[in-house]
Parts: sequence; C-alpha cells; structure tokens
Amino acid sequence: MDIGLILLKVLALFMALTFHEFAHGWVARRLGDHTAESQGRLTLNPKDHIDPFGTILLPAMLILMKSPVVFGWAKPVPIDPRNFRDPRRGMMWSALGGPVINLFLAAVLSLVFKAMVGAGIYVQGLLLFLIIAIQLNVFLAVFNLIPIPPLDGGRVLVGLLPPRQAMAYSRIEPYGFMIVLALMYFNILDRFIFYPIAMILRFLGIG
Repeated sequence: MDIGLILLKVLALFMALTFHEFAHGWVARRLGDHTAESQGRLTLNPKDHIDPFGTILLPAMLILMKSPVVFGWAKPVPIDPRNFRDPRRGMMWSALGGPVINLFLAAVLSLVFKAMVGAGIYVQGLLLFLIIAIQLNVFLAVFNLIPIPPLDGGRVLVGLLPPRQAMAYSRIEPYGFMIVLALMYFNILDRFIFYPIAMILRFLGIG
C-alpha cells in the first residue's frame, strides 16, 4: 500500500471539503445569515469541519478497499433560512456555493498544473497531488449537484420549484442518502455523473 498516495488523497479530500463548507457559510453570510460565523464555522481550518464518519472513516474504508472513487462529506455548516429575505432562494444560493467553489478550485489547480508542466517543473509528488485534487473537486461538485436532498442539488431544485411542489419534494430529505446509496449500488448514478465529470476534466485539460 502506497502511504504517500493515501496521504495525498486525504489531503486533497480535506481541502475540497473544507472549501466546500466554507463556501456554504460565506454565501449565507452574504445573504444575511451569520449563523456559521457566530459558531466559528466560517473558517478554512479543516479541523472545524471534520465529521468522524464522513471525513475520516468512510474515505479510509474506500482507500483501504482500493476504490477508484474516494469521497466523503464534512460536518454541515449551520445555516438558518429565517435570516434570508427569501428563505427558499437563500438556501438555494448557499447550497450552490459548495459545488461552485469546488469547480473553481479545480480550474485554479489545473492552471497551476499546466503552468508547472509548461515551465518544466516536474515535482512528481506535487503534480500528482494536483491531479488528485482536480479530479476530486470535480467529482464532489458533480456528485453534490445530484437533485436529491439533502445534497446541494436537491436544495437547488427545491429553490426552483413552485412552493407547493418544493414543500412536497423536500419531504424526501430524510431518505435522501438511502436513495443515493441505492442508486449507486445499482450503478444508476454512473450514467448521470461520470459523463459530466469526464467532460469537465477534458475541458480543464486533465481528462
């Protein structure tokens, strides 16, 4: 087992999840909700976003199982929709913050990667980390945009639907992760997420 590769994957995951949660809180604050800030969660310190299972145990299990995909989640940043002028739209925009920052990170890191290669700077460990981080950020962005609550895409869809339909759809949230796991188990999600992931990576020049 390559300990160095494992450490690079863990570092990339911590970075992606930390920025993801920070972005949720930052957008919420911009829209009038200071809950995350008041609870010390508007920070880029990874330890403040660690979820014991989603950030540590699940990724560790996937790495030990040599899964081709390593993912997880951080402790959700607290957001109080009552502080938004329009609660549904406020939740929608704050939810979008996470995937958007992951795509932004992937774009920035791809520029760094190309700049290093173009300049002939071949630091193997750093280049490998950049590739892992780019792929992971794109995966997390696309995965989180699946329109099933409590994933970010589900909250976006709830924000776009008419109020009555939004309320009805939001009721599946307690079962959302079970639905996602079932779709993953039966390989139904593959056709929906791996094509856009491949297209984005190709656009970034990494695929």
